[in-house]
Amino acid sequence: MFKDSLSFEHFRNRLAHAEALPQLVLLGIMSGLVTGLVILAFRLMIDLPLEAWLPGNNNENFEGLPVWIRFILPVIGAILLLVLFLNLRPATRKVGVVHVLERLSYHQGHLPAKNMLVQFFGAVMAILSGQSVGREGPAVHLGAACGSLVGQTLKLPNNSLRILVGCGVAAAISASFNTPLAGVIFAMEVILMEYTVIGFTPVLVASVTAALLIKAAYGDEPAFSIPAVQIQSLAELPYIIILGLVTALMAAVFIRIMVQTQRTIKWSMAARFLTAGTLTGIVALFYPQVMGVGYDTVTMALEGNTELKLLIGLLIAKWLLTPFVLGLGIPGGLIGPTFYIGAVTGASFGVVIALLTGESHSGIGFYAMLGMGAMMGAVLNAPLAALIALLELTGNPNIIFPGMLTIVVATTTVRYFFNQPSIFLTSLKAQGLDYRQEPLTQALSRLGVSSIMHTDFIRSGYIATADAALHVLESQPEWMILEDENGKPTDILFPADLEYFIQAISERDGFNPDLRLDLTEVPAVRKDIAPLPINATLKEALDKMNYERLDALYIEKLNHEIAGIITREQVEHFYTQKLH
Repeated sequence: MFKDSLSFEHFRNRLAHAEALPQLVLLGIMSGLVTGLVILAFRLMIDLPLEAWLPGNNNENFEGLPVWIRFILPVIGAILLLVLFLNLRPATRKVGVVHVLERLSYHQGHLPAKNMLVQFFGAVMAILSGQSVGREGPAVHLGAACGSLVGQTLKLPNNSLRILVGCGVAAAISASFNTPLAGVIFAMEVILMEYTVIGFTPVLVASVTAALLIKAAYGDEPAFSIPAVQIQSLAELPYIIILGLVTALMAAVFIRIMVQTQRTIKWSMAARFLTAGTLTGIVALFYPQVMGVGYDTVTMALEGNTELKLLIGLLIAKWLLTPFVLGLGIPGGLIGPTFYIGAVTGASFGVVIALLTGESHSGIGFYAMLGMGAMMGAVLNAPLAALIALLELTGNPNIIFPGMLTIVVATTTVRYFFNQPSIFLTSLKAQGLDYRQEPLTQALSRLGVSSIMHTDFIRSGYIATADAALHVLESQPEWMILEDENGKPTDILFPADLEYFIQAISERDGFNPDLRLDLTEVPAVRKDIAPLPINATLKEALDKMNYERLDALYIEKLNHEIAGIITREQVEHFYTQKLH
């Protein structure tokens, strides 16, 4: 017994239960380590080439390139991306956060390795060629795929795959920004859309593991150079609220441009990619700061030393170009661009306030920082993740109150005034997909079928003698599985009914041990059955029963042996107890 408890099969079966925290913590560490290594490779694939050939060995210095290179580089990048994508099947081209949400909603968190590789190399090409996209969206896909592939490789139950996807996402955000807590909140708020103790702990462990790995490679340098900021006077509260409203407008237009581009432009892939590259090249002639990730521009806005004319030009260029490029299908991210747009919006607002009032109040960098958080919260519909990111990036608790105010105003305005959910859910809806997470769906998705299945059963053919039937019934099984002549299970029989039938016949005619019984004709509770893999969730079990109009399923192990029986009554008993 003790030896069995140490087996990997026992480890795998424990994950199907609600209380599997030790096992999930170990998997969280593994997912965080794998994700951290992949994100490290992803960042190095971008940083090292850019440092080698951009002027001054600065991986952000696209503006130091000659004008003609700034134009032609995005076009060449678009051509290379086109060559990559044209050699792929349509299903393999799907990448990004929306792809992650689709796989969670419709495929139990099974993310394909091929799509992960496309995301890795596609995003590297896009950023190296100066496309106006970020690296954090691709990082989220890479992290989610790492967590999912860990679970798929170990053949873990599907209910644990969902948590492993969250582990990978948290680790990816943590490794990208050096913000482990924001990574956890982003994974729970944007991807998993639920907070549970059993899910929070492994996700937190994964995020910390990835952060430690990135700190060892890159040091403890923050993603941005943030000045010490805090609100100087409560008289500035109206300005903070107005900034939230302005940012909400920017976020709503950003979402609308991207989604409308996805819906209305049905050109060929060649036309879409070449249009995106050409537009980026044209804009880069005047504002090269739109190229690449653009964190140097974010830092510039936070330092507050930029003229208003340049800030407004950069804002309009990035704000209009990025959602259009992403809507055309360039495989980059939008989280980094939201930071860029929010920071420049806030900095512009701060300069205007200074001009109108004759002073800068809390400083331009203060408003730039608030703009970053507000834009992220509004576009992603993730106010808590945005607030925690602000706190971790600044290391300054004084930012919490003004940050909370502007983020709540921006997020609420976008959500209820402009009627825009997160950009990811809006993109899913534009594709005719849904990502609803009702309480019942969440509850049934957290457990695997092996956590409640009946394992006390016997197997029998259709024909059995009375003596043989009574002999097998001595073990008092919960169900009897009936098999056809080929050994295929077809239905289940309630054993007590068979025993009662034999006793009734014996009392009437005397007991005949050689009496041949056709078990398919015995009056008894009988249910047709179909197979279900042991890694399925209760949600999958209920869906299959509803689809095939069945009231029971038999559970198959990985080697196709029968592991147990699950009935509709068991599932209903579980969720009625869970929800009441």
